[in-house]
Amino acid sequence: MAHIDAGKTTTTERILYYTGKSHRIGEVDDGEATMDWMEQEQERGITIQSAATTTYWQKTENGVKGERCQINIIDTPGHVDFTAEVERSLRVLDGAIAIFDALRGVEPQTETVWRQAARYKVPCIGYINKMDRIGADFYAALESIKTRLGAKAAALQIPIGKESGFEGVIDLIELKEIRWDAESDGEKMEITPVAPERNEQALQWREKLIDSLSSVSDIVTEKYLAGEELPAALIRQELRKAVLRRAILPIFAGASRRNMGVQPLIDAVLDYLPAPDEVEPAQAHHQKKEELVPVPCKADAPPLALVFKIQYEREAGSLCYVRMYSGSFNTGATVYNIGKKKRERANRILRMHSNRHEPMDTLSAGDIGVIIGLKLAQTGDTLGSEGWPLLLEKMQFPEPVISVSMEPRNLSESEKLKEVLALLSKEDPTFIAKEDEETGQLIISGMGELHLDVLVTRILKEFYLGAKVGAPQVTYRESISVQVERTESFSKVIAGKENAASLTIKVEPLARGSGNKYTWAAKFRDIPEEIRDAVERGVNASFQSGIALGYPCIDIGVTITGVEYSELTGTEMAFEACASLGFDEACKNASPVLLEPIMAVSMVSPKESVGDVISLMTQRGGQVLSMESKAGGDEVKAQAPMAKMFGFMTALRSVSQGRAVFTMEFSHFERKA
Repeated sequence: MAHIDAGKTTTTERILYYTGKSHRIGEVDDGEATMDWMEQEQERGITIQSAATTTYWQKTENGVKGERCQINIIDTPGHVDFTAEVERSLRVLDGAIAIFDALRGVEPQTETVWRQAARYKVPCIGYINKMDRIGADFYAALESIKTRLGAKAAALQIPIGKESGFEGVIDLIELKEIRWDAESDGEKMEITPVAPERNEQALQWREKLIDSLSSVSDIVTEKYLAGEELPAALIRQELRKAVLRRAILPIFAGASRRNMGVQPLIDAVLDYLPAPDEVEPAQAHHQKKEELVPVPCKADAPPLALVFKIQYEREAGSLCYVRMYSGSFNTGATVYNIGKKKRERANRILRMHSNRHEPMDTLSAGDIGVIIGLKLAQTGDTLGSEGWPLLLEKMQFPEPVISVSMEPRNLSESEKLKEVLALLSKEDPTFIAKEDEETGQLIISGMGELHLDVLVTRILKEFYLGAKVGAPQVTYRESISVQVERTESFSKVIAGKENAASLTIKVEPLARGSGNKYTWAAKFRDIPEEIRDAVERGVNASFQSGIALGYPCIDIGVTITGVEYSELTGTEMAFEACASLGFDEACKNASPVLLEPIMAVSMVSPKESVGDVISLMTQRGGQVLSMESKAGGDEVKAQAPMAKMFGFMTALRSVSQGRAVFTMEFSHFERKA
């Protein structure tokens, strides 16, 4: 995980080469990276979809090969528009390598992925890449990790030389120098004692490492104070414990593009990142007992898995990427979708290697694989068995903030376009497609201009559909500002049978950013579960359809406080319609407000242009929050309404002679002025 262009895919390609998974190194710049398999990824030179693979590694210590370990890797995108891909990868992985650019240190998207890793309590190791570039500074990058991320970063290696003179690294645990042989593409390593001229510096940094470790390990503190020698095995053992509880971030150095520094990084994955059975058991919600239940990672327990990604393939249909938390699924077995209460069959099970795959008979606890044959599964669904009704937590994705209209080239392609949009929405939870009731236009919404550009290009090129695309529009939201309680009745005779329902619904505004909340608090007993489900469906559908202007609703609490139900006339249809009508009427009386998306903008500009950059931001209604001087220029952080940010890149390049860059991500919704 990292900011765009820090070297995630380049590093992953080296890992695959040295572990024997691929027989040559694929370069991102040549459009030949194994993990960037999409045509657009190869053309644009960026990662768009996270790609999963599995490889194996044996650590060599003192010339002896250790145990062969399986490593599941997901290479994630760095661009902020594809942050959902990072979110769902971190949700199902047990550890992460955070990659930093030696020139720029911590960048804006680095902070975002670091927060995501913290949310899911993912242990991390750090890797400062591009040590061979002009302006690379290992120590400045290390300092920015400490100050910007608030991480307790501890260098386990320091570089020998810098920029074009970067030769290798000093291993501070073993006190050895490591260099890589260019002729063998870095496959051969030369390990030598620390040279006398570097010995003092190496000992100073080893002392800092021991000091950091002693602050989180009593064993190291006792031995250190007693003046005892600390063996390498003990340092690694205590470091591992600290990393697992996110108390220390071990830092490595290298230059992946020049094949330097990657093998010690793979060793570090085995040394410091957890195996699936070493992390805290996942917490799942027991539907019948209404309590959280730990899910230990055991192959002989009942099966439980999370669908974290759906990918459409022309021949195979929907590929459901799953992480097994417990038990196992076999090919041909019945899989129970716990949230949807539906059974489906796992026709085939695959292990993925980017866009290639190999068949598997069984998917066991700790594995990541693909199940083919699940037509109903969506991202965030829990798969398991009927006897163990546990729901793993739903993944939270950011709100889409930008929309464009799409029209099919002709009427005959209209239905096909709708099918394709439905497929893409299933693949990508941050992509929403809906039809505007008034104009009949199809409106697609996403995370940013690049996100929508990629999706539109896929529609045109992958699915061979011609479509007219409108100018980008801002996606607003609606909410309420006061609490209202309303009783709504519904009665309709259909086919000679009366359908009746009555509900008392309370709506209230929630804190901004807390999302919508639905609660059943009615005291009436003996209400069938399907009626309660129908009420929830009615309310959830209303959240999407808006209040006054048709924009989706956010931050509204809905509580069902009263219900009148008769076995003779109470039907699912009546209660679903009643809930929807009651919600609409209550919200219309609760002082509805229109909210606009506010973006967090981070700009890096040369010192001489920073005044013009700040002026440009304030002209667009932005508010500058902070400014910091860095090696590559001044970094300005600001917030601005999304509506004013269209075409900002062109204007920014104009005032800075093309030298300033910016990243922008959704921050929050705010009442429109």
